[in-house]
Amino acid sequence: MSTLKLKDGTDIFYKDQGEGPVLMFHHGWPLSSDDWDAQVIFFLKRGYRVVSHDRRGHGRSSQNIYNHTIEQYASDAAELVEFLDLKDVVHIGHSTGGGEVIRYVNKYANGRAKKAVLISAVPPIMIASDSNPDGVPMEVFDGIRDQTLNNRNQFYIDLTFPFYGYNREGANVKEGIQRNWWRQGMMGGIVAHYDGIKAFSETDFTEDLKAVDIPVLVLHGEDDQIVPIENSAIKSAKLLKNGKLITYPGFPHGMPTTEHETINKDLLAFIEA
Repeated sequence: MSTLKLKDGTDIFYKDQGEGPVLMFHHGWPLSSDDWDAQVIFFLKRGYRVVSHDRRGHGRSSQNIYNHTIEQYASDAAELVEFLDLKDVVHIGHSTGGGEVIRYVNKYANGRAKKAVLISAVPPIMIASDSNPDGVPMEVFDGIRDQTLNNRNQFYIDLTFPFYGYNREGANVKEGIQRNWWRQGMMGGIVAHYDGIKAFSETDFTEDLKAVDIPVLVLHGEDDQIVPIENSAIKSAKLLKNGKLITYPGFPHGMPTTEHETINKDLLAFIEA
């Protein structure tokens, strides 16, 4: 196991594998770096150096109960990048990890980021408000908080159905994928997961998206039941200076796992362009 002790004493677990151009993967809530397995092995076999980490409070990182904000997550990523002295990095984030990526690239990259990818990502901002009337109502996130606090074991099983589109007619439900999601979720700390809901739902990334000028690829499933595409990817692509949007009919939120062949192909094309 490789760990980095951050400035505030938090231990961050990370994987640093392979040699070549550097890719860094940022996972979604409430998972871990293991959620990128289908991408990690694909790119390792093609001559890339692949770095991924478990966000503070998640996976094998220490279960710190403090500072579960996107700002802190991006700062943590910066500490890891600088510790490993990574340069010309392509940062790839899924869901909450996409928010972490765009904040990192905007405020903390210091010229070390080459490109970025947002997959099923939460930016610009999820929650409904007067300025974001088509967002997701606060009641939905309050429900996620309640279930995480009082029913986490079962909730993490139930959530896999919309996450992977397994609640759709004719879906090829794979229990192993569901169990792996549950395994990753239950490894993390409940405080981190509870506080992380506010981080991914209420953080406004509008100015980050506007400010970033490196190439950014936005990938999103048109049947994403977790982060609705019209309030996320469609808006993000319009705000980016140098963005490219690819959408996928019928693909779910967890498409890096269930549709990894398609996602990996499009990632590779963007990275090598």
